[in-house]
Parts: sequence; structure tokens; C-alpha cells
Amino acid sequence: MKFKSFLLIMTLVALLSSCTQKQSEKSDFHVYLCFGQSNMAGAAKAEAQDSVVDSRFLMMSTMDCPDLSREKGKWYTATPPLADCHAGLSPADYFGRTMVENLPEDVNIGVINVAVGGCKIELFDKDNYQAYADSAPEWMKGWIANYGGNPYGRLVEMAKLAQKDGVIKGILLHQGESNPNDTLWTRKVKDIYDNLITDLNLNPGEVPLLAGETLSAEFDGKCAAFNQFINQLPQVLPNSFVISSAGCPGQADGLHFTAEGYRILGKRYAEKMLSVTN
Repeated sequence: MKFKSFLLIMTLVALLSSCTQKQSEKSDFHVYLCFGQSNMAGAAKAEAQDSVVDSRFLMMSTMDCPDLSREKGKWYTATPPLADCHAGLSPADYFGRTMVENLPEDVNIGVINVAVGGCKIELFDKDNYQAYADSAPEWMKGWIANYGGNPYGRLVEMAKLAQKDGVIKGILLHQGESNPNDTLWTRKVKDIYDNLITDLNLNPGEVPLLAGETLSAEFDGKCAAFNQFINQLPQVLPNSFVISSAGCPGQADGLHFTAEGYRILGKRYAEKMLSVTN
């Protein structure tokens, strides 16, 4: 009888030890949700210097990409593209790289990037996205379809999978070019943030949202005027921070950053995230 009791105790100790180890591993995997339009997807071709990625930096594929040997909902080393099968370099790329460079070696970083070029912020409104999606141009409808017709829903679906492996620590946003002069943009972003917090059972005090400015006037940014609205976001959403685009080079279209611009912007996202979460 004593021997059976001893075996039971040892079994319980082993189970508790295993659970503790799994919890420790989970807490050392920091996951960040990224969403927005083409600048978050990445509209500059990745260059040779972008091909080397630390194995501690991972991305969850948000769709099946056979040509890249990626399956939806699975983790891979975060070699660009991160948002979809054909995206370019994104702010999320150098966000993750900078994070792993500045965190202990036992901490891994994961990103989940859902972004649709040209979309208004309304596409991520969980209650009213369908009306916007139905009225979208044909080329955008195909992009939306890649996310199961509901980009917000896909982001939440992937985030819930990620929560089995790690802890969601923050949210990155780059959007605004398609909502010119929209004085309600900050409120719409807050509603999306609140929905994510609720749907993923997160603590808003522990999950900041970082929003990047559009291409600045310094580089002939066509939507630079919208930065005044982006900079009002912390007034509406207290745990939010604005990432400056000053000095981030842009492409000739006046809308998108160059590869170097994305690198600079991504590093700034990381520097801000490190400063507000450590």
C-alpha cells in the first residue's frame, strides 16, 4: 500500500513538473498580432540582406502558400514574406528581428500578420466588415478571399491557435492611407482593439497597440496629412503608441516605403514595444 502511495505521489510530481515546464515554455514565446493595409503587408521587395533570419523569430502562416511550403496555422522561421504568399518586406520583419536581438536568448518572438492592400479600417470591423467587403473592388475581393473572406476573423482564428504555444504581448497596426480625413478613425481602431481584447481574453493593460505613421511629407507622402489623426490615437486608446515615419524613405508612388524605410520603421516599432513592456 505504501509503495502504491509512493508511486502515486511520484506520478503527481512528474505531472506538475511537466505542466510547470510547459507553462514556462509558453511564457517565453511572445506573440504579436499585426494588421492593416499594404504597408503592413510590405510593398517593397525583400533584398539579399533580409534573407538571414534568427531561428528565434517565427511567423504563423495566415493562409496556405504551397509555393513557399507553408500551411495555414503553422509556425515557420520568419523569412519574408510574412503577411501573405506574395507580400514584400514588412515593418513586422525588422520588428521581430530587433526584438530577438534585445531579449534573452530563451525568449522567442512570433508574429501573425493579416493585411489587405488598399483596405479601409472598416474591413477589420467584426460586425460590419461584410458590407465593406461586398463593395470592395474585384482585385481586393480576391485578397480578402485569401483570408477566408473575413480578415479580422482569420486574425482571431490564428491568434487563438498561437495562444496554445505562447502569450500575446502586443498589437501592431499600419493603416490609414485609405481613410483620408476620417475623424472617426481613432474610434474605429479602438473598437477593433477592444474586440481583439475580448475575443482573445486579453488584459488591455498588458497588451499595447502600436500604430505607425504613413509616409511622411519629407518623402512626398500623399497621405502624410493623415498622420495628424494617427497621432490622436493615444487620446482615445490609452495603451496605444504612435511610431514616427520621419526619416523612413519612400517609393516614388508616394504611398509605400522602400525596403530601407520598412527596416527603420520596424526597428522603431520594436524599440517602442521594448520600452513599454519591459
